[in-house]
Amino acid sequence: MLAVGDVYSSIGRAALKRWLPQLRQDLDLDLIVVNGENSAGGRGISVRTARDLRDAGADLVTTGNHVWAQPDIVQVLEDPDLRVVRPLNFPDPAPGRGVRQIAVKGRTITLINVQGRVFLDPLDDPFRAIDTTLLTLDHDPAEGDRPIVLVEVHAEATSEKQALAWFLDGRVSAVWGTHTHVPTADGRVLPGGTGYVTDLGMTGARDSIIGASVNETLQRFLTQRSLRLKAPEDGPAQFNAALFEIDLVTGATISVKRVDRYDADGTDAEAGSHGRTLS
Repeated sequence: MLAVGDVYSSIGRAALKRWLPQLRQDLDLDLIVVNGENSAGGRGISVRTARDLRDAGADLVTTGNHVWAQPDIVQVLEDPDLRVVRPLNFPDPAPGRGVRQIAVKGRTITLINVQGRVFLDPLDDPFRAIDTTLLTLDHDPAEGDRPIVLVEVHAEATSEKQALAWFLDGRVSAVWGTHTHVPTADGRVLPGGTGYVTDLGMTGARDSIIGASVNETLQRFLTQRSLRLKAPEDGPAQFNAALFEIDLVTGATISVKRVDRYDADGTDAEAGSHGRTLS
């Protein structure tokens, strides 16, 4: 399965539409999860942008701390065709849900989206929120040795993402981080069989500062003014993602590989094949 980093504004949506269909074919992808919390003008997700992500090939869409930024977000979260989740650890009665399941190759795949608390809003404890959810999951032994559970941690602190991964090692199939928009090179399989990468990166303008205009962002740092940031409308783009190859029988991750595309000097990550897998 492929997890795609934060899609930022229209240039990110265009990059997703350009690269994702070919990647599904080339890598023989069974499931694609895309973070869309910055897909609407760099802040939030709307009905229109959620449809763009779905039409580009996203099977499931995650969000994060900007989830409530757009006025039609409740409609987004309640539309079953858009398949958008918000962080699980927002306190009740927040609209939407933080868990969604989908059937792939005869297996039930569970996706959990949580938000970290270090340097972000003090939400409910993501560790306990996931713990509670895992206790409620039903599993048919005929499907495999253990449930296949995917966890996205939308968080600022790398330590918090790593802590959640180790906390969940051996209990979920994969954990990946989003939010910083900078891809990390630490993809690995933890001792218990949980695949992990600290941050997927970003799908958006390459010549930017985490997706936003370089000049406007520099002015915020240089003047300490609260200027409204905008994404470039054109120019080179980047696409950051990670490929998790998961054994359908054991539920363990076999390998984690970066899948990155850049205009002008693209890079590639080849997919392997290991028998009956979820790729």
